[in-house]
Amino acid sequence: MKEEPRRAARSRGSDEGQRPAPVSGDGPGSGRVEENLGEIMGQVARALQEEHGDVEATLRTITATAVGTIPGAEECSITYVTGRERVEPRAATGDLPARMDELQNRVQEGPCLDAVWEEETVRIEDMRAERRWPRFAAEAVELGVMSSLSFRLFVDGDNLGALNVYAREPQAFGKESEEVGLVLAAHAAVALAGARHESDLRQAVSSRDVIGQAKGILMERHRLTADQAFQVLARVSQQTNRKLVDIAEELTRTGAMPGAG
Repeated sequence: MKEEPRRAARSRGSDEGQRPAPVSGDGPGSGRVEENLGEIMGQVARALQEEHGDVEATLRTITATAVGTIPGAEECSITYVTGRERVEPRAATGDLPARMDELQNRVQEGPCLDAVWEEETVRIEDMRAERRWPRFAAEAVELGVMSSLSFRLFVDGDNLGALNVYAREPQAFGKESEEVGLVLAAHAAVALAGARHESDLRQAVSSRDVIGQAKGILMERHRLTADQAFQVLARVSQQTNRKLVDIAEELTRTGAMPGAG
């Protein structure tokens, strides 16, 4: 995953484990945010480190932490947008944020299909007054969501990851919520990239081992060289329109080459 350099925050609004204690403050000028944020982010970093290499566990930790740290947040989900049009809810803290992602996917409008591509932070202060995405906002109100705040986690080509928090009251999120959310999103993006990278490496090593075992079977059974055995696997992969690693896995599991007849 390629991490896009993070830009200064620009808001489009007006102004499974133990969760860290919520940040408290009296407004944009309060020093409590600065006093507590370092400690909270230390807790976040440790929580994410515990899920090292496990993508799904990392996602769950991020959403649970967001609800516990971002002022005003009641529910959260991580949203994947693929091809700039398909919205997929990931690691939602409950049914409500998952339904919000499904809503964006169905009506094909909303912050993750539009603004988060260009804006690092997108705030909807009152769904009843939202004019950028009228269908999305109207149905969100019916679901009981009155305000939301979205943070971009990553952009990779036409694919995007976003962190979305929701509240049942209007104007639940302010400048403090954005500041805390941006720091959390920065930590989360790094942790998620690391977890996905390690997961990809583990999968690559596992695939290599399976292919090596399949080559060994063919070499022993048919007196082939390693290169000849690999060419056999590659040819069957092309003929059956299946991944080479799937062909190798089936051969090692059943002892029979797919399409051997």
